[in-house]
Amino acid sequence: MSSFFMSSGPMTLLMGMPQGEGGGGASSLISFLPLVAIVAIFYFLILRPQNKKQKETKRMLEALRKGDRVVTIGGIHGVIHKVREKSVIIKVDENVRLEFSRSAVSSVESQASDDDDDESSDEKKPDAPEEKSRG
Repeated sequence: MSSFFMSSGPMTLLMGMPQGEGGGGASSLISFLPLVAIVAIFYFLILRPQNKKQKETKRMLEALRKGDRVVTIGGIHGVIHKVREKSVIIKVDENVRLEFSRSAVSSVESQASDDDDDESSDEKKPDAPEEKSRG
């Protein structure tokens, strides 16, 4: 029965199997081509974008600083009051400050400018341009 499958009958011609021992290398290479294509598609559609997003998130978490408006993974909006090594303290309201792990920060809505280091300057800045335009 095994000689039937190895013979050079019409079935082997339809399946593209080699009809001798000379063409075995090329057809085995061709048979691995779909596997290589699947691995390449998997890499470009799944692995590469995932790695890119992880690097972007890591950069965002390392760049957190006081005054940034952030959103946590729980949906809490606030302003970073203090940055620690593994956590951040987020000011949610006047007297409400919550400490979160850095990894709990989902996104940064707006980044603090270089001269917004203290809270009093945050409150005075919006008023200052309006006063100048009025007078």
